[in-house]
Formats: sequence, C-alpha cells, structure tokens
Amino acid sequence: MKSAAVLDAPVLVLNRSWIAVHVATVRRAMGLLCRGLARAVTTEDYVTYDFENWCRVNGRANGHRYIRTPRLCIRAPEVIVLVGYNGRASREIRFSRRNIFERDRNTCQYCGRRAPREDLTLDHVIPRCRGGASTWDNVVVACLACNDRKGGRLPGEVGMRLRRAPARPRGASRLGLEIARVRQPNWRRFLESAYWEAASAGGR
Repeated sequence: MKSAAVLDAPVLVLNRSWIAVHVATVRRAMGLLCRGLARAVTTEDYVTYDFENWCRVNGRANGHRYIRTPRLCIRAPEVIVLVGYNGRASREIRFSRRNIFERDRNTCQYCGRRAPREDLTLDHVIPRCRGGASTWDNVVVACLACNDRKGGRLPGEVGMRLRRAPARPRGASRLGLEIARVRQPNWRRFLESAYWEAASAGGR
C-alpha cells in the first residue's frame, strides 16, 4: 500500500484509561504522536511507544502497513492511547441519512439485498404522504426495486414485510457505527471490556 493511502487508513484512539473514544486517520495519529499527545500501541503485546521509539519499530514486520520517508520506514499505528485526555465518546447518534445506512448495513430492509449505496435509497415505512415522519423508527434502507414497488403505500398493502422493525440504535454511538463500518480485526481485543481496564504494559 502506498504511503499516501496508508496515511488515510483508520486508527483506533483510546483515552488515558484505554477506552475507545474515536477513530482517526494514520496522518492524524502520527501528528499526535509527534507532539507527545499520544503513544502508539502494538496490537500484539499492548506495549506503548513514544514517537522517537515508535520510529525504531520495524515497519515491515509481520505484514504491517508502513510509511516510507527518505530516511525511515515507519510502521503505521493501528491503535494509539492519548496521554492526557480521559473523556468518553458521546453516545448521542444524530439522525441522518448516513447513519441510517450504517444502522441497516447497506442492506434493503425488505428483500435483504446488500448493495453499494448508489444502488440503495431510503424509504418511509409510513409514507410521508400519509403523515409518516422522518424518524429512526419510520425510515429504512431500501433497494431501488423495492422502493419503486412499494411507492406511496404501506408494506402490507403490496405484500411486503420488513425484515426487522426499525429503531434508534441502542447501546451504540457514532464511534460504534464507525467501528462497525471499519471492522479492523486487530481492534477487537481493545474493544472488549477486559482490556479497557488494562494499564499500559510498562511502556517504552
């Protein structure tokens, strides 16, 4: 992967208590490391590194992404832990087109077809022409064919049925939606509560 693409890759950000609070880019993460505001965490053994020592970690080991500079080959961080910040991620999820797609995982809630977003649309279960509101429990992802078939009618009127009832996401946050979208396998251990309580393994 070219360095330009690597710089836009996702990085999990932990607060000082090792609780996930954000998803940043490698570019942003490296800036925080360089300014001493965060430490990089190795996903294999949870050891933390400041910027100077992180630059000495083998960037090409075990197939990790890396950033090439004129003098160095720096491993791209996958997880960083903030040095001073100990706040939590906001649990409020804004009702938006993007978040409806995230909730329904780009899957038509009538036929179950998963497709690129350009082949999907949003449907009001109770049509707006019948007083249906634009709310979490009345808007779902629908493929173009299902949306066209349903038109301005109720699902039952055309023999259609929702695969599951739409609702506001529970126990999730914008961070949770972003994590679900990215799906980095090496993040899993940092998202389990057993590791949230872990202290830095001595650091370097």
